[in-house]
Amino acid sequence: MKLAVLITLFLSATIVLQAQDVKQRLVVKADEKKGTASYYHNKFEGRKTATGEVFDNDEFTAACNKLQLGTYVKVTNQNNGKVVYLRINDRMAPHNNRLIDMASIAAEKLGFKELGLAKVKVEIVSFVEGQIGILAQKEVFTERKNEL
Repeated sequence: MKLAVLITLFLSATIVLQAQDVKQRLVVKADEKKGTASYYHNKFEGRKTATGEVFDNDEFTAACNKLQLGTYVKVTNQNNGKVVYLRINDRMAPHNNRLIDMASIAAEKLGFKELGLAKVKVEIVSFVEGQIGILAQKEVFTERKNEL
């Protein structure tokens, strides 16, 4: 009888651990998306975004239909490995098949502005990581602008 109880407990624990492992893999997949990135045309400068903010091509923001507004993301250009942090503050047209549409400063930092499109990986990051990443990028951008 004790052996039957031990075997049952062992099997139950194994099933629970496997279920947790599957759940963790699904969460990672949900927090990471791959697709095509583009950037905003200058004609959108000064227009309101979905959050009510005024769009500025010199801010590290983006539009995405698959992520919640206010989400911070780390975007990696899959061709060159360059990274940029952005905050989702807008939506794209419903029929747009692209994953993300970003401010032109972000496209420049990712090295695809001249190409117009890039294959990217988009990962959700914490509020703190997103804020720090964006602030660091702004400082580098400001320093570079002052040098010119």
